Amino acid sequence: MMSLTAPPKPLFSHRPYWAARFGVAPFLPMSRAEMDELGWDSCDVILVTGDAYVDHPSFGVAIIGRLLEAQGFRVGVIAQPDWRSADPFKALGPPNLFFGITAGNMDSMVNRYTADRRIRRNDAYSPDDEGGRRPDRAVIVYSQRVREAYRDVPIIIGGIEASLRRVAHYDYWSDKVRRSVLLDSKADLLLYGNAERALVEAAHRIAGGEHPRSLRDLRGTAFLSDGLLDGWQELDSTLLDRPGPVDRHRDPYCEDIPEHCGPGQAVAWRAGTGAQVVRVQRRAVAAHPRESTVIRLPQWDAVTDDPALYAHAARLLHLETNPGNARALVQGHGDRDLWVNPPPIPLTTAELDTLFDLPFARAPHPAYRGARIPAWEMIRFSVNIMRGCFGGCTFCSITEHEGRIIQSRSEDSIVREVDEIRDRVEGFTGIISDLGGPTANMYQLGCKDKAIEARCRRLSCVYPRICSNLNTDHGPLISLYRRIRQRPGVKKVLVASGVRYDLAVLSKEYVKELVTHHVGGYLKIAPEHTESGPLSKMMKPGMDVYERFKALFDHYTREAGKEQYLVPYFIAAHPGTTDQDMLHLAVWLKRNGFRPDQVQGFLPGPMALATTMYHTGKNPLKPIRREGGEVVSNARGLRQRRLHKAFLRYHDPENWPLLRKALQDMGRADLIGNGKRHLVPRYQPEGTGQSGEGRRRGRGVTPARKGQPKASGRPAAGRGRGQAGRTRRR
Repeated sequence: MMSLTAPPKPLFSHRPYWAARFGVAPFLPMSRAEMDELGWDSCDVILVTGDAYVDHPSFGVAIIGRLLEAQGFRVGVIAQPDWRSADPFKALGPPNLFFGITAGNMDSMVNRYTADRRIRRNDAYSPDDEGGRRPDRAVIVYSQRVREAYRDVPIIIGGIEASLRRVAHYDYWSDKVRRSVLLDSKADLLLYGNAERALVEAAHRIAGGEHPRSLRDLRGTAFLSDGLLDGWQELDSTLLDRPGPVDRHRDPYCEDIPEHCGPGQAVAWRAGTGAQVVRVQRRAVAAHPRESTVIRLPQWDAVTDDPALYAHAARLLHLETNPGNARALVQGHGDRDLWVNPPPIPLTTAELDTLFDLPFARAPHPAYRGARIPAWEMIRFSVNIMRGCFGGCTFCSITEHEGRIIQSRSEDSIVREVDEIRDRVEGFTGIISDLGGPTANMYQLGCKDKAIEARCRRLSCVYPRICSNLNTDHGPLISLYRRIRQRPGVKKVLVASGVRYDLAVLSKEYVKELVTHHVGGYLKIAPEHTESGPLSKMMKPGMDVYERFKALFDHYTREAGKEQYLVPYFIAAHPGTTDQDMLHLAVWLKRNGFRPDQVQGFLPGPMALATTMYHTGKNPLKPIRREGGEVVSNARGLRQRRLHKAFLRYHDPENWPLLRKALQDMGRADLIGNGKRHLVPRYQPEGTGQSGEGRRRGRGVTPARKGQPKASGRPAAGRGRGQAGRTRRR
């Protein structure tokens, strides 16, 4: 029987592969000519990516390539190949071990399409911001072309696209439930999450003669099987979270067992009706050891046809994401089983430090001849200090990919990178543009007790309230800020990553440090909404916490004698949002003097819990009921989605006809008028409001009052999802 419970082998403890004698490449080669210069007759591993190749630790291919190089393997890169032919995939010849395929730093569909399913004209991960340089569903297409080029060479897929599509998943762009990307790509092995451990182990074992299809004991991997593996017992997921009509469906992991109950069930009667109620009990779990139990999710065709089963499967998948207690999952796809092993064990601080200390060139490959790559320009002078996020926002997939356990680098490692930027990166003027990560202020935060952390099944450490077991000490982060500011050659250190303000308000010292030294005129935060309905579906705190943070921000800004502004971000058309909710948000925006300059509607990315709400109308944050229970409202039609976005841009004349009609239909014509208390004026400027679709392309931004900053930041629909949003304040 395979074992997934053995302690992880240290990442850099493997004996280097024999090719380590070739040393370190200035850049991983992208051509045969570069291979010749390095003295290589072949590559051991070839990485295919949908992004331009930038040799920087913020780019997945660079960090994976340099890691494999440190293990002694010769690694080549094929970046953004023309997928219409197999020939570009032959540029470096066949690899000795395997092809590693990724869509890049973003899911290719999120990268190419807007929330309204329109093709984007640009691509921040391509030279000169050029769109159209990667195919739809890049992992599948690249894998098909590799198979055409070299039929028998093994393929391993990974990166965020493979990670978030590892099981049957709802695909917004085709509006259907698709199979696991492992089946559609016909790859041999799928790696998900932060896959360094699995990739290093797989590479050495493949070099030792094993085939990727035989690697079934690696955490953070998915593979296909023909049935239950030897030594394992199977547990039907519906015994853990029954998707049927129930009365007060209790937590199946915390309930006592009446002696008269059969294994795994307690039988009761609904008062006054005689209806039998089945409640799931703890005995069903206790009878199945986690280390040798695989949970069978409803199969692909079942979740395709049944929204309740889809929501049930999504809920179970998210409950099995803690590396300390997650069980393996299996899901039928026709006559094959997709097997998903538990998530990878997070890297230690020492391992993360060594990973970031690898010899990155910290620049785009010379083949781009100085072309501008916007994603590179954005992170050129920034430093990533940690991984992971325990916020659990349902519209964001960071936790599903990187995990909820924060992995932090040491102060010394971060200082070394700052010094390297100062000494090596061309154009450095003394300003570190960002010192952060997925969330700016989660550095070295985590559970106070590792034993509790290993047993925890919460989807968020900060919702509906901050967990009492969470260490919220911002002291280490304050110390880091102060140390970086004192480095020779460093004039300013900015914090551009989003700040989790519900954590920040717990440390006035941190807010003072941040506001006094690390805000470049404006600070972006993400309330996402003002109303409790949508906020409860997002797992975000209420506006009372925002007001507390704003009070601290304003106080310390005045104390520092500066003029600085908060830039709040909001989501349009998120599941659970009604037209009334958007109206109330618009009124709040006007009352507080905010004029969003660009807005982003909710984009249902693969695997996010909010996407499950959008697809099924059910709330996977609670046990699923096939009948009855909470119904999640959704803005699915184009007109309603436009209306929700129009409420955010209430000040744009192009939106006024649409808003006037909506306000009349909602019985709120009192908000139409020419006074300050009105949301929309009665008059219509000549030449505006004819499309009813919001501001036309090419029009200027709405004027703001003189002296107010123009802000920019992450998209309102979630980190890494679409175009940046901007907000002006009057």
